[in-house]
Amino acid sequence: MLMEYFDRYVTEHQPYKGGPWCYEDGLIYRGCERLYESTGEKRWLDHVRRLIAPQILDGPALLGYDANDYNIDNIMSGRALFFLHRVTGEQSYIDAAALLIRQLETQPRTRSNIYWHKNRYPWQVWLDGLYMGAPFQIEYGLLTGNDALVKDALTQVSAAMDKTFVPATKLYAHAYDEARKQSWSNDETGHTQAHWSRAVGWLAMALVDIAELVGPDRFAPFKDRTNALFDEILRWRQADGMWLQVMDQPGLKGNWTESSASAMFCYALIQGEVLGFWDGSSEGLLSDLIERAVVEKSDGGREMAQICHVAGLGMYQGRFRDGTADYYISEEIVSDDPKGVGPLMMAVAARMAKEDTTAVAIAGQ
Repeated sequence: MLMEYFDRYVTEHQPYKGGPWCYEDGLIYRGCERLYESTGEKRWLDHVRRLIAPQILDGPALLGYDANDYNIDNIMSGRALFFLHRVTGEQSYIDAAALLIRQLETQPRTRSNIYWHKNRYPWQVWLDGLYMGAPFQIEYGLLTGNDALVKDALTQVSAAMDKTFVPATKLYAHAYDEARKQSWSNDETGHTQAHWSRAVGWLAMALVDIAELVGPDRFAPFKDRTNALFDEILRWRQADGMWLQVMDQPGLKGNWTESSASAMFCYALIQGEVLGFWDGSSEGLLSDLIERAVVEKSDGGREMAQICHVAGLGMYQGRFRDGTADYYISEEIVSDDPKGVGPLMMAVAARMAKEDTTAVAIAGQ
């Protein structure tokens, strides 16, 4: 049973980085939030409250969080604070969220006015960061009546899409180096060299979450680009129903099926249908993903397999990540990483929202 797998996974979940505030835990919070909204089952709310409680300290403060890192990844988990505030009415959650918006107030920006990905990644815009920062900033602006925050976030996302778009592939580059100083970046475009599927997945999820937050009128300037991206994503779906680690190079030797990006794409495409702005079909996407990615373990339980543990750019743990296709396919493959399980939970919840009768069948798999 898929819901039992999720419940067991979240029950046994340990803080991804040992306790400090991080986006990986935030993906599990987000998955639980969407399941709570789709099912009304209190267990998903209880999971979020239990997991996040040790991270919110008196002050307020967030465990292990340092705003001076200017790490856009750290913003994402703040969306759970809005969820908990909506459900409980407790002001303490908004007080904690204010810590994150204060980081964004002074976050360094590129000359094109887009947030740096991190303080240690100057002048760089990564697709990951659009999911990590923009929906939070928009939701905070909507909650507090600060429309300037909403407008700024939308402007940044639009500019980032302009800067990362690759006309030759009709996809978006993992990252863009405005300064052209990073050796992974193309001297002319500032782009990375290959299309890592999870990077495109972060963008796709950001777009549907933004569309849900701001509504169709305000999302209208993004609609055509988002539809074109979703059509292109669907074009690169493989015969087994999944997507590859380097999504547009099926002939690349050693390229492999990657389930976290596949889950992100499923969530985004299904949600695009739910919101009514994408006229493609998500039929069969989720069932294929579950069949191939959620596998039985020797102990009788289940796990989500074939997840890229991590991929990035620049020096990390003594290794230079150069953004080439060969680099991306060399990364470690793991099971049950939150970067896969969280989006899978979101995809299941989106499918429930789309079609209740289908939800019953999916929950029973």
